[in-house]
Amino acid sequence: MMSGVWVFGYGSLIWRPDIAFRERRIARVRGWKRRFWQGSHDHRGVPHAPGRVVTLVPDPDESCEGMAYLVDDSVAEATFEGLDHREKNGYERHAVRLEFRTGGACDGVVYIAPAGNRAWLGPAPEDAMVEQIRRSVGPSGANIEYLRELGAALRELAIDDPHVFTLERMALEAEGRG
Repeated sequence: MMSGVWVFGYGSLIWRPDIAFRERRIARVRGWKRRFWQGSHDHRGVPHAPGRVVTLVPDPDESCEGMAYLVDDSVAEATFEGLDHREKNGYERHAVRLEFRTGGACDGVVYIAPAGNRAWLGPAPEDAMVEQIRRSVGPSGANIEYLRELGAALRELAIDDPHVFTLERMALEAEGRG
C-alpha cells in the first residue's frame, strides 16, 4: 500500500491545487478560523499595493473547513518545494489534525501566515478590506477574482464561512454602486 501526506487547503488550494494528488476530501481543522488578514505582494497585489488573501487565525471556539489532498510520498518533496514557493509570502508549514467530513481523522500539513509575518495586514473594518480587495491586482490576477473564486468554491462544497461571504456580498454591492 502506498503511503502519503495530507495537505490541507483553505484558500486558493481549494479551487486551484496545482499539485499531484491521489485523493481529496473535505476536511476541517479545529481551533482555527479563515480570515482575509494576510497581504499578497506576489500574487494578488504588488509590494506597494498588496492584496488581501486568507490565512488561518487561532480561535479555540472555531473550526475551518477546506479541502485535503493526499500526496504520495514519491512526489511529496517536489510538492512541498512547489508549495513553499507558492506560499513564500509569509506562510509557514504547520502540522494539524484533519477531521474528514465523511468520518475519520489523520495528521496533515497546512500553510499558515502567522500574525507578525512580513506581509501581515491583520484585521481591518470590513468595508476597508473590501475596498483593498476591489482595487488590488497582481501577477496572479485581480484580488476580487480570488474572493469570488473562494466564495464559489466554498458554496460548491457546502462550506459556510460568514467572513468570506460577507466580504463577497459587500464587494458585489460596491460594484453595483460603481
